[in-house]
Amino acid sequence: MTARGTANVVILDSGCYFSEQMVQDAKRQDDCFVLDLYDLPEFDLSSYACLVIDSYVDQELLYRESERIWKFLNQGKVLIFSGHLFLPWLPGASIFVPKQIHSHRDYEVSIAQPHPIFDSVKPEDMTYTKGVSGFFARGHHPLPPHAEVLLTLPGGEPITYIDRHSTEGTILVHSGNNLFAYRNPSNTVGRIGSQLQNWIGEEYRNIQEGKRPI
Repeated sequence: MTARGTANVVILDSGCYFSEQMVQDAKRQDDCFVLDLYDLPEFDLSSYACLVIDSYVDQELLYRESERIWKFLNQGKVLIFSGHLFLPWLPGASIFVPKQIHSHRDYEVSIAQPHPIFDSVKPEDMTYTKGVSGFFARGHHPLPPHAEVLLTLPGGEPITYIDRHSTEGTILVHSGNNLFAYRNPSNTVGRIGSQLQNWIGEEYRNIQEGKRPI
């Protein structure tokens, strides 16, 4: 865990076993501060640029803290959520809709438009992460107005999108496992975590300087 004064990104730790490796990796990064999810209600987020939330969090707690999340974003901050939303705690976001499938090909990932987060990442590597289709994403969240879609499923369902309109900050929603955790160099998917981290810094600077894309 880094000292609070040097970190820009808060990683919420749900305590789930499946997040343990990502949490341990984050603790070794100077730019990250790992926060126990249940300490969030008393924690001052004002000095941080970004909040990273994964699929294993207690969404009932986040629902109770939705006003705090809203205020954080309206300070011109960045929030990354990877998972399946089932309560309305995230501004602009809709409840997760699972994909109805007839074949493993129904989970094939397409890049809707080029973006630095997915630069040089092969769609087939995302589709067959861990060798199984559907591991990367198996559904979507209906879009808020004016969202920027980055990745889709075969029916055009948005797997990953950016919302710069629901708040004064930027929200990235991914309907799958934590994008921040993809750092294994075994294939191109391992580029995502570091490229996402670089994008967070650039996006935050653009917000603060009034230069973020609309």
